[in-house]
Amino acid sequence: MINKMIACCGINCEKCEARIATIKDDDKMREEVSRKWCELFHTDIITPDRINCTGCRGDGVKYFFCNELCEIKPCVTSKGYGSCAECAEIDSCTKLSAEIGNNEDARNNLKQLIK
Repeated sequence: MINKMIACCGINCEKCEARIATIKDDDKMREEVSRKWCELFHTDIITPDRINCTGCRGDGVKYFFCNELCEIKPCVTSKGYGSCAECAEIDSCTKLSAEIGNNEDARNNLKQLIK
């Protein structure tokens, strides 16, 4: 069984600050995450009202980037997979490497899903 809190790309949604702020319904945390992520990603479009998510593969609201801009979930879905872990192109996929880069936790999560 696939852990639904591991996103299609391997990121652990349980540890995601957007999901935590949503579950806690914490507006102060949403503001902090907004500031932090705007600085990290050099943008001003990550406003506190966009910090809402219940997880990539579960039911409920999704973080706007994951829902509207991410290329990974539509790719996974179009192939009938539950995550990138099922794809033969996992090691050479430019979509996946662009998204998680050097995120060793995400890579390890995907490896665990393969087992």
